[in-house]
Amino acid sequence: MREFASDPPIEVRIGDALRETDETIAVAESCTGGLIGSLLTDISGSSDYFDRSLVTYSYDAKLTELGVTRESLDDQGAVSEPVAAEMAAGVRDGSGTDWGLATTGIAGPDGGTPEKPVGTVYIGLASRGEWGTGDSYTRVARFEFDGSRTQIKEQIARRALSLLHETVTADSDADDPGPEGDDQRRA
Repeated sequence: MREFASDPPIEVRIGDALRETDETIAVAESCTGGLIGSLLTDISGSSDYFDRSLVTYSYDAKLTELGVTRESLDDQGAVSEPVAAEMAAGVRDGSGTDWGLATTGIAGPDGGTPEKPVGTVYIGLASRGEWGTGDSYTRVARFEFDGSRTQIKEQIARRALSLLHETVTADSDADDPGPEGDDQRRA
């Protein structure tokens, strides 16, 4: 399953970024069925930053394992922005990691609708800030991918890791005052 891999693969780059920032990740997967966790653990030493991956495929699993609300599931359905946000925050908070990453979507070949065609996914990303700072946040992005079921799953998994990588490195760069010190950032 390397059809959509870059060089070096995203699972290597995110591992390097999380080691550099000394941060940890937990994943809640629905449509990817454990693929993100598999990609992350393909890398030797991933135990430095990878905590767990929960495959919460059913409504009941999302409710009991992640604390996704019945209201979100009933009102929006499992493939929705609110559910992706709650999944990401739930796995972050339940595991005590710095980052929570979640996927919920339609891998196909069936199950799509005109509003949510096959290949639709919501990727949730939750960051843990220090208590009392108000720096914790959850973001969700919606994507649509084409291909077979396995191709869609791989594209979703790699895009989710890319989103995490972009955010971790952007947050890391924002915290780094650079060679000129903190005043340089405000100039």
